[in-house]
Amino acid sequence: MSNKVTLRVNGETVYCLPQTDLPALLEQLGLNPRLLAVEYNGEILHRQFWEGTQMQEGDALEIVTIVGGG
Repeated sequence: MSNKVTLRVNGETVYCLPQTDLPALLEQLGLNPRLLAVEYNGEILHRQFWEGTQMQEGDALEIVTIVGGG
């Protein structure tokens, strides 16, 4: 059994501990969750589901920063 989970985040390989939830992963990556949109395995993941989403081996995430302006 491995002590690391391998993910793809924005096309890059990232590792985290098993049972890491999405907010913890974002913190690990140094990202501010309030300014992000997350696609999880090809689906936009609504913020209400972030806490209950645990990273699994092979998951793919696309994380984009929301930018305001005009």
